[in-house]
Amino acid sequence: MSQNTPDDVMPHLVALDARRSVPAKQLGDPAPDAATLLRLLQSAVRVPDHGKRTPWRFLAIRGDARQVLGDRLAARGQQRDPDAGEAAIEKDRMRFAHAPLVVTVIARLGPDEKIPEQERLLSAGCVCFALLQAAQAAGFGAQWLTGWPAYDAEVGRWFGLAAHEHIVGFIHIGTPRLEAPERERPDPRALLSEWTP
Repeated sequence: MSQNTPDDVMPHLVALDARRSVPAKQLGDPAPDAATLLRLLQSAVRVPDHGKRTPWRFLAIRGDARQVLGDRLAARGQQRDPDAGEAAIEKDRMRFAHAPLVVTVIARLGPDEKIPEQERLLSAGCVCFALLQAAQAAGFGAQWLTGWPAYDAEVGRWFGLAAHEHIVGFIHIGTPRLEAPERERPDPRALLSEWTP
C-alpha cells in the first residue's frame, strides 16, 4: 500500500506555497475593482482576533491621490532630512505611483482591559498577510511595504489616524507585469524543536 504525500492529501497547501510578493514597481493596471476589493477584504478579515475587537481598518489609495501623496512625501522627506539627495526625494515621490491600488492597513490599539496590545497588533499583521494571499488567489500581485511613511506622525495626520492608531502596512495591489521569481525559503526542520519537560 503506497503512502500519500502531504501534497496529495492537502492540495490547498500547494497554493499557499506558491505565494510570493510581486515588487510594487512591477504592478500595473488593472487593479481590483470596488466589488473585488471588498471580496478580498472579506477573506482578509478572517484572521485570529482575540475578543472580537476588530483591531484594524483600511484606507484605500488609488488614482490621482497616489501622486498627490507622492508629492507630499517628497516634501516631507526633505523636511525630515534636508540633506537628502535627489534620488531619495524622487524615491519618496514615486513610492505610491506604481501599483494602481494601495490598501493601508491601520491597527487600532487603544486601551483594552482584557486583550493585550501585542495580540491586537499581531491580528492586524495577520490581516496584511491574508490580504496578500487573497490578492494572489484572485489573480493579482501584491507586496506588503512600510518604510518611514508608516511611522511618521505627519503622514498619520494626513491619513486621519487617531492617537491610538498605527499603520502596519501598505499593501500594493495590481496586475503583475512579470512573474515574480521564487527565492530560497527557510527549512522548517531547522526551526522546529520539541519541548520536553
